Amino acid sequence: MSAAVAAEAAPPAKGKKKLIIIIAIAALVLVSGGGAAVVLMKKKANVEADADADAVEGGQAEAPAKAVAKRDPKLVPVFVPLDPFTVNLADRNAERYAQVGITLEIDDLKTGDQIKNYMPAIRNNILLALADRTAAELMGRDGKVKLADRVIRETSRALGYDVGAEEEEPAADDETDPPAKKKKKKAAAPVLPVKAVHFSNFIIQ
Repeated sequence: MSAAVAAEAAPPAKGKKKLIIIIAIAALVLVSGGGAAVVLMKKKANVEADADADAVEGGQAEAPAKAVAKRDPKLVPVFVPLDPFTVNLADRNAERYAQVGITLEIDDLKTGDQIKNYMPAIRNNILLALADRTAAELMGRDGKVKLADRVIRETSRALGYDVGAEEEEPAADDETDPPAKKKKKKAAAPVLPVKAVHFSNFIIQ
């Protein structure tokens, strides 16, 4: 009787052994898979960090800590588009003209209403400022930047602001002039109602 009981008890023992082996294999697979995933994640992080460092060193991007907003997010600008300007340029050897689209950036709606009221005077001043330039002067970026500054001044002048006299560029032989005759240091720029000029169109023919 005891022998029969022992014979019947043997199969469950083998079944438990197989179950333990299966659990051990599954645990081994999970551990090895998890380790591989950790290694891959570390490699990816290292590659991204190296790429960011190379971009910063190569001048392609700046470090995130240096990114600073240039505008006050609480201050919403107001944009006033002007009708396009078409004007003959100051070239003497050829007939050249420019078609320019301008949008003024200001800080408040009140100034926008003033600009609309003084629009004839503003357009007159801007047209005269454009007519003073040659095609060569307006082709480059520097010429467009200088024109934008002139538009700010002429618009503000039409609104009644004192913009002062426009300073002349120093002559080529300025270094040979006595110190008393050299151009004085630039005075502090007055606060003007127009904050920036944006060109929506710029064609020279």
